Amino acid sequence: MIWLTWRQHRKQAFYTLLALAALAALLVPIGIAMRHTFADLGLTDCASQLARADVAQATRETCDAGFHRFSNKYGSLNLVAVLLITLPALVGLFWGAPLVAREVEQGTHRFVWTQGVGRTRWAVVKFGLVGAAVVLLAVVYGLGMSWWVDPLSQAAFEGRFGMIVFDLQGIAPIGYTLFAVALGVFVGTVWKRMLPAMGITLAGFIGVRAAVAILARPHYQPARTQTFPIEREGPPEVSRGDWILTQGVRNPDGTMIAEDTRIQCPTGGKGPDGRVCGAELGLEPGAYNWQLYQPADRFWLFQGIETGIFVALAFLLLYLAIRRVRRIA
Repeated sequence: MIWLTWRQHRKQAFYTLLALAALAALLVPIGIAMRHTFADLGLTDCASQLARADVAQATRETCDAGFHRFSNKYGSLNLVAVLLITLPALVGLFWGAPLVAREVEQGTHRFVWTQGVGRTRWAVVKFGLVGAAVVLLAVVYGLGMSWWVDPLSQAAFEGRFGMIVFDLQGIAPIGYTLFAVALGVFVGTVWKRMLPAMGITLAGFIGVRAAVAILARPHYQPARTQTFPIEREGPPEVSRGDWILTQGVRNPDGTMIAEDTRIQCPTGGKGPDGRVCGAELGLEPGAYNWQLYQPADRFWLFQGIETGIFVALAFLLLYLAIRRVRRIA
C-alpha cells in the first residue's frame, strides 16, 4: 500500500514541491529586502522599546514615524498576504478532494479493494501517508511565512493579531492545511465526482475559516477592558500589538456615546474656540475612552487554541471518511 500510494501521488508531490520552491524564490528576496529596510530605519530597537510602558514620548514619536515610512513602502504587500492565506485551501482542493472521489469516479477503487487490500487498511494507510506529507508541507509553509511576514506584523498597529498575519504565521497553518485536506477527503466520499467535491471543499473551507475567525477567535479568552480620560496633553495613548475588539467613548454612567472612536481633549476640557470639548456629542463631565481588547502576549495561546480546533475537526472528518469508505459500493 505504501508503494502504491507513492506511485499514485508522486506527480502531485513533485508539482507541489516545485510550486513551493517557486514561491520561496519569489518571496525570499522580498523578505530579505524588508528586513534590511526594517533594520535601517531602526525599527528593530523600536519594537522592543515600544513594548515597555515607560517609553519616552519622543522615542514613541520617532518610532511611529519609522513604522509609518516602512508601511508606506511595503504596505502593498498585504495584498500578497491575502493571496498566501489561500494556499491551505488549494492543498485541500488538489490533495484532499481527489483522494477518494477520483478513485470512485474512475472505478479504480474496485480493483484495489479486490486485491486483498481491505477498505479500512486502504483508507488508513492512504489518509495517513498523505496526512503526514501535508503536515510536513504545512510546517515548512508556516515557518517560512512567519519569517516573511514578521516585519509587516511588527509595523502594523495590531501586530501579530492582524486578521491576515495571524492566519499566515505560527502553527495555525498546520491546522488549516490538515483541515482542508480532511474536508476534501470527506467530501469526496459523499460527492463521488471530483469537480463537485473540489467546489464543495472550497466553499466549506471558506465558511468554517470565516466562522472561526469572526465568531470564535475573539472569545478564546475573556477580553480585557481599558479606560483612560479624554483630557490629555500630547498624542493619545496607544497599545501596539494589542487586538482591539471594540472601542468608544462613554459617559460616567457607562452609556456609550460614540462607538469605534476615541476623543482627546486638551487639559481643562475646552478647545481653542472656548467650547467644551465633546459638547456636540452630549459628553458629561467625567466621560472617558473605553476599549475591549485581547493582549498581545496571548498570541501563542490563541494560535494553539485555533490550531487545536482545526486539528480536531480534521481527525473527526477523517474518521467519518473512513466510515463512509466502508459503505461505498
